[in-house]
Amino acid sequence: MAKPIVIMGAGPAGLTAAWELVRAGREVVVWEADPAYVGGISRTVQAENFRFDIGGHRFFSKSPEVNEVWRQIMPDDFIDCPRLSRIFYKGKYFNYPLEAMDSFLKLGPLETLRILLSYFHARLFQVKPELSFAQWVTNRFGKRLFQIFFKSYTEKVWGISCDEISANWAAQRIKGLSLKEAVISALRGKKAEPTSKTLIRNFFYPRLGPGQMWETATAKITEMGGKIFLDRTVQTIHWDETGVTHITGANQQGEFFQLEGSQFISSIPLKELILSLDPPPPKEVVAAARKLRYRDFLTVCLVINRARVFPDTWIYIHDPSVKVGRIQNYKNWSAAMVPDPKLTSLGMEYFCFEGDGLWTSSDYDLAQLAIREAVQIGIIQQGEVKDAFVVRMQKAYPIYDQTYQQHLEVIRAWLGQFGNLQPVGRNGMHQYNNQDHSMMTAMLAARNIQGGHYDCWKVNADAEYHEAGESGSK
Repeated sequence: MAKPIVIMGAGPAGLTAAWELVRAGREVVVWEADPAYVGGISRTVQAENFRFDIGGHRFFSKSPEVNEVWRQIMPDDFIDCPRLSRIFYKGKYFNYPLEAMDSFLKLGPLETLRILLSYFHARLFQVKPELSFAQWVTNRFGKRLFQIFFKSYTEKVWGISCDEISANWAAQRIKGLSLKEAVISALRGKKAEPTSKTLIRNFFYPRLGPGQMWETATAKITEMGGKIFLDRTVQTIHWDETGVTHITGANQQGEFFQLEGSQFISSIPLKELILSLDPPPPKEVVAAARKLRYRDFLTVCLVINRARVFPDTWIYIHDPSVKVGRIQNYKNWSAAMVPDPKLTSLGMEYFCFEGDGLWTSSDYDLAQLAIREAVQIGIIQQGEVKDAFVVRMQKAYPIYDQTYQQHLEVIRAWLGQFGNLQPVGRNGMHQYNNQDHSMMTAMLAARNIQGGHYDCWKVNADAEYHEAGESGSK
């Protein structure tokens, strides 16, 4: 009897792989550890008819193939969402992407002069080699602008110094920003055009949040014969000289499950994949996996007794006097996220490490913290909060410290021996990219199972496959 293709994790990568394979007539079984939600961090959590994201999830890709999958799964329920995001710093709101004239007027002439002098100094005296986030940003914007608009927020997100974060992170996420271009555009009286997809001004968004996409995908995959099981945590991945043979795991009630497969696709965190293998990998591979780090995340959703709070889709909070890092305004993503037009729901987002003081705080204490900080920032008044909900998300962000690449190379080299195991997606590959990147890696993994010869690690941050001479390369 033919064995199914086993997919570990029902986030964007796992479900995209399942979608591609089921449509090709293959037997697929998906295990997802969460007992209630699919979509990974691209889920939409519901509480008292309010819907809120785990972070904001824009649906925009330069890849026609990814856009086509989105349209296939959910052709009729996208809305066009205009982006308005700003930075809150020292009591003022700065447009983001940064606009030179807006920033200079709000910072004042003295601070503007300091920024320009710092910028010219940095351009004349470049720091080489360029290893850290701090060095990368300072070389391009100057130390003063780095300290104002990058340092505080970045260290909130990652929980480590900007000197410890790899320059790869900056090169990947803020490559489209240019102080020179912003100044030239400001002098011409127009906005600089964004050159990175992280800076786009409009994007598509499911009417009921990103979870609607993956809930719809789950329903359609099931209708076509695919099997998706929630509350199935992978505990052990068994292998021998032939490759991976089967996985075993359990649900929250302690029931034991075993599943044999012919091919295996993993979107579970790469660290967990390596530490779940039986027999264990060589010591150096296990050591490399243990050194991979993740940043965890929690959202306090505040229901505000007001129809309109602020116009932004989200606000970055660079003020170091508060712990909140970003504030989402779900109603401005889609009005359908809020059941009553007289109310507004805000997502107060906190970045933390599992087990630290924030993570282990009670929901009540977290709600009080979020309310106190929202009042302190000035976006709400005391007594306006009608309700509050808390959601914690483990391993939301793989950390790009200065040693992660060498650990990743050790793991990749050893995993290369498996002909029937492919890691995909953000956590599966320890690559902090957007969901279109995760989807493209999964699409290529599915093609490999059907006879393709793609290296999923060669998908870049724009979900483009770069390997000249191979079918499907771009």
